[in-house]
Amino acid sequence: MIPGAASDPRVRLDTAQVARIVGVPPRRLRQAVGAGLVTPARDDRGRLCFDFIDLVLLRTMRGLLEKRVPVRHIGSILASLRRQIGERALTRLSVYVDGRRVVAWDGASRWQPDSGQFLFNFDAAQVMRNASSVAHLRRPTPAQRANEASADEWCDLAIELEDSSPLEARAAYHHALDREPQHITAHINLGRLLHGDGNLAAAEIHYRAAIDAEGDNGLAWYNLGVLLEDAGRPDDALSAYESAVRHQPDLADAHYNLALLYEDAGMQRDAVRHLLIFRRLTHRRR
Repeated sequence: MIPGAASDPRVRLDTAQVARIVGVPPRRLRQAVGAGLVTPARDDRGRLCFDFIDLVLLRTMRGLLEKRVPVRHIGSILASLRRQIGERALTRLSVYVDGRRVVAWDGASRWQPDSGQFLFNFDAAQVMRNASSVAHLRRPTPAQRANEASADEWCDLAIELEDSSPLEARAAYHHALDREPQHITAHINLGRLLHGDGNLAAAEIHYRAAIDAEGDNGLAWYNLGVLLEDAGRPDDALSAYESAVRHQPDLADAHYNLALLYEDAGMQRDAVRHLLIFRRLTHRRR
């Protein structure tokens, strides 16, 4: 947390964090700020504090920043795009460099922002590869202020960040829960990250919070069962797995884990029953 921003409910990421998330050098970020491409706030010590919209807009521009397109040119491109797309959000576009030209793509059409000239989609697969690094989040509703991202948007961002920036992913899940304390996906995924880090007590809190919010969520019960096994509580784990398959009978891994626990407990009939269900479910997937 950046000092001076503790009372602000919006995310406040510093330059180093945003550089890691966006994948461009801090110097380029500062150039983008200097050119007015994004306008982050500053804390009481004058350090840059980027919010959610800054982050998403920077990810939209990442292809241009990576290719060292001059920031002044990027500014004129963004101004052109704003005129061309009207009410649509800039963050719904992919903007990238194709040879010597800059191309915008909205999922259906490609065009050059400088001229407004549309391009033929001869190689859609190549377009997908060029744009694959750009974040795509749901468009906010008109009533939603730009600096108040929804819990679902925070959760989408966290999922995208999990592999590359797990610390930032956890922070994003926390922001989702600040917006919506009973957000099921945020609780389950944050619990899984904490579980993976060995923080079983904190992970259990989030798994149980998901179950309290949605008692028939089989995945939450299954994850809780895995945690309880890891914590050396097989009887509690068995009960959690039973709840998981009761609410979501096609959870093959839960049936397999139940078979092992029942076998350890000497309950062979139950062990065989769940093992057969596991085999039937996994056979269907082939």
